[in-house]
Amino acid sequence: MADDERVAVKTYVPRYQKELWEAQAEELEMSQSEFVRTMVQAGRTSYEIPTDGTTEQGGDDGAAGGDDFADRILEVLQRRGVLDWDELVDALVDDIEADLDAELQRLQDENQIRYSGRDGGYVVTDDE
Repeated sequence: MADDERVAVKTYVPRYQKELWEAQAEELEMSQSEFVRTMVQAGRTSYEIPTDGTTEQGGDDGAAGGDDFADRILEVLQRRGVLDWDELVDALVDDIEADLDAELQRLQDENQIRYSGRDGGYVVTDDE
């Protein structure tokens, strides 16, 4: 198997969490695959960036974000100017973290989710 060959990763989450991820991915104009991959990368304390000059190649399924992701890259470069690889990754992660923070705040304001210290993270509220 080649190092750059795409493989599936499966996880099982509660239905409400998948629906929340779907909504957040849609608002960020990302595919679900790109959203989950980006959030996992953003959540890791350290991550590896290819040093051989290669980049991921997207397929027809939009797994790499497609045109929407390209638009985000162009927006960051227009806003911040010349960036090397590490700076561009950091800028994109910063943008996604800011979007995520704003969306979490909105969902809390609408009482759809809350932060639970006991549960160790955000949970969907039972209030409907």
